[in-house]
Amino acid sequence: MINSQAFFTGLKSLKGARSPALPLAACFVALGALLKDAGFNIQQSAASSFFTYALPGQLVMAESLLLGTSIVNIFLAVWLVNFRLYPMTVSLFPLLEHKSQPKWKYYLSCHFLAVSSWLIAKDSYKKINAKYRIDFWIGIGTGTWLTAVLMTVIGYLAADLLNKEMLIGLAIVNPIYFFCMMIGAMKNIAISISVILGSTLGPVIYLFSTEWSLLFAGLIAGTIAYLIGEKDGK
Repeated sequence: MINSQAFFTGLKSLKGARSPALPLAACFVALGALLKDAGFNIQQSAASSFFTYALPGQLVMAESLLLGTSIVNIFLAVWLVNFRLYPMTVSLFPLLEHKSQPKWKYYLSCHFLAVSSWLIAKDSYKKINAKYRIDFWIGIGTGTWLTAVLMTVIGYLAADLLNKEMLIGLAIVNPIYFFCMMIGAMKNIAISISVILGSTLGPVIYLFSTEWSLLFAGLIAGTIAYLIGEKDGK
């Protein structure tokens, strides 16, 4: 069973000034409107957030379906886009593990992994009893996931009221939130280097390769930060 106290503690973490709920809601409102404009019905749009729950992957899936791409190619494209979640999984779930908890909780709650929920869990897990950290995580994930599904539906229904400029504004709220949270997490040299160097290299590499700039900037900055962090013993 899920410990209700830990679950609701996780759910309540969506409140407050650092909550990802509002920026997350803004992005999924934009997604819902975009899916409607692309010709999807409301059931397909809601199912996209319900089953996929990864905005970049959902956009790739929608675009690929519209282009008539095969299911295999869509699967591979979405898998590659969402591969960014793998390092977050590896870094987070060992912190939540406890021998008294059943494995199904870990397998099921992997679906809730997103940058927003990951940031909250990494920031708050030490305050929770080790035995109930997975229940705390399920509370966080349930809140962010349901927010995404609900806001997708609202965005779909409100699509006719949103112009292009409004959609662009809503879509960039979440990345700005992530960036601010990462700045707040700059508590050691490795994290500071990864954030500063990644932010600097991204625009520079973009001048030479628009398609690969984000990947190369992240890979280079992350590798350098990791090596320096290892050298410092952190």
